[in-house]
Amino acid sequence: MTEARPPLPPFDLAGAQAKVRAAEDVWNTRDPQRVALAYTEDSVWRNRDLFLTGHDEIIRFLTDKWEHELDYVLRKSLWSHDGNRIAVRFQYEWHDAEGRWFRSYGNELWEFADNGLMRRREASINDVRIEESERRYFGPRAPGEQDIPLR
Repeated sequence: MTEARPPLPPFDLAGAQAKVRAAEDVWNTRDPQRVALAYTEDSVWRNRDLFLTGHDEIIRFLTDKWEHELDYVLRKSLWSHDGNRIAVRFQYEWHDAEGRWFRSYGNELWEFADNGLMRRREASINDVRIEESERRYFGPRAPGEQDIPLR
């Protein structure tokens, strides 16, 4: 098994919140290789209507995603946790090559291996067209920046 990535399950509130923030931070790098390191080698994903397994598929998926979802900025919020599972709500904003802005809303269900790597990710996501003037997020959270309500 790969090196441990704390916090480890079973998660208490602080551990679940730390895991959510760490996921937000790494996804905001938009670096598929770095993101993939948070998942087991055989991690299984459902992302919208796509089903992926393993680092190679995750990296290909994320590379394609961030080639089309430009200036992507994400916020995640803990919804619930129990044992080795965490549920989150999230929003992210991005624009396409034509300059049209979107806010994507969703929920994720996560399951972790004992070493703290995510072995399963189920994501349901909807996109809403927004005007650039309606943007809420302009970059990754600053250190210590609090959650803002996801609406």
